[in-house]
Amino acid sequence: MGLFAALKERMKARKISSVQLMTEQGNRYMVWHGRVYDFDVVRACIRPKVKAIGKLVGKQIRETIKQDGSREFAVNPNVNIKMLLEEPNPLMSGQMLQEKLATQLCINNNAFALIVRDEMGNPTEIYPIVPASVEADFRDGPLRLTFTMQNGKRFSFLYSDIIHLRQDFGENDIFGMPIANVLTPLLDVVTTTDQGIINAVRNSGVIRWLLKYSNAARPEDLKDRAKEFSEMFLASQGGTGVAAVGAQAEAQQIEPKDYVPNAAQMDRTTKRIYALFNVSEKIVDSSRTEDEWEAYFDSEVEPVLLQLGGEYTRKLFSRRERAFGNRVVFEASSWDGASLSTKLNLLQMVDRGALTPNEWRAAFNLAPVPGGDVPIRRLDTAPAVEEEVKEKGAN
Repeated sequence: MGLFAALKERMKARKISSVQLMTEQGNRYMVWHGRVYDFDVVRACIRPKVKAIGKLVGKQIRETIKQDGSREFAVNPNVNIKMLLEEPNPLMSGQMLQEKLATQLCINNNAFALIVRDEMGNPTEIYPIVPASVEADFRDGPLRLTFTMQNGKRFSFLYSDIIHLRQDFGENDIFGMPIANVLTPLLDVVTTTDQGIINAVRNSGVIRWLLKYSNAARPEDLKDRAKEFSEMFLASQGGTGVAAVGAQAEAQQIEPKDYVPNAAQMDRTTKRIYALFNVSEKIVDSSRTEDEWEAYFDSEVEPVLLQLGGEYTRKLFSRRERAFGNRVVFEASSWDGASLSTKLNLLQMVDRGALTPNEWRAAFNLAPVPGGDVPIRRLDTAPAVEEEVKEKGAN
């Protein structure tokens, strides 16, 4: 509702028939109604990626090339852009926006966010959009995207005002290919398996004993005798473990059948879902090693990191601003998955000026200290140029 309240002056609504299945035809994209996010295995698969993308830190970088060819970098020179990356809208922080976009990207292979601009064209807010379907329209000039929301309303925006992330960018010219066609059969197997386990547990306690009477009896009498047998010999309290029946009745125990699905088959289905999301069991349960996390980060998180930086840069800055060296980058701490011993070994990089003390402290999630942004160097190390100057001076 916050998105609609903030943008109702710019949105035009009209009725449209509801959308049911996530499909992809031409330049139209629809979100699957089956609530992929409701499956525990799906949430387990995407959560490591979503959390890692949420931890990325967005920064504006301005690179200036001087006359002597050297480069000068300024971090967050524009306060408005800095605040926009930290607080894209009143409803969420930059971390929460990134997590929301990452969630939509994982389950739909597309994620959208709207850039709100002031009367001068400067970006002021960014809102995520979670539509039921999206249509691309080239007919009236520049590319526009028309979003159909869950309530049936439609809103159209210029593509230049939309941050669009996509995965499996194959046959379609604009949208990522839907994952539902591949994921739905696997989720059907998981659902059937879960229901089979539930039914097996329920059926296992339905009928355990069968009393067979040789003479005819009324239904109410049979019911009373069965109740009496249960209370005398099967009750949890007062049972002796020994049952006695008359000559006219025979007690027969019924062994419940095992309807639980094959565990190996369940594991194979789960592994196929893991493979679809390019995640391993150790990544899901956070028992991975440093190398395993690094491999996962390189294959799944870093491509989104680069895509986020590219989309923010080309949608927040004009071509002229980009020509002057302005860009947005999303940085990730390479030491998040490192062990304590690995972080302690970074002291050697601090001694040689490769890391500042504050950068080293950030690896331990410690606050910066005054003067910690200045590189330090051990007295027995020096740049090669300085060594050459000293040698020439000595000669």
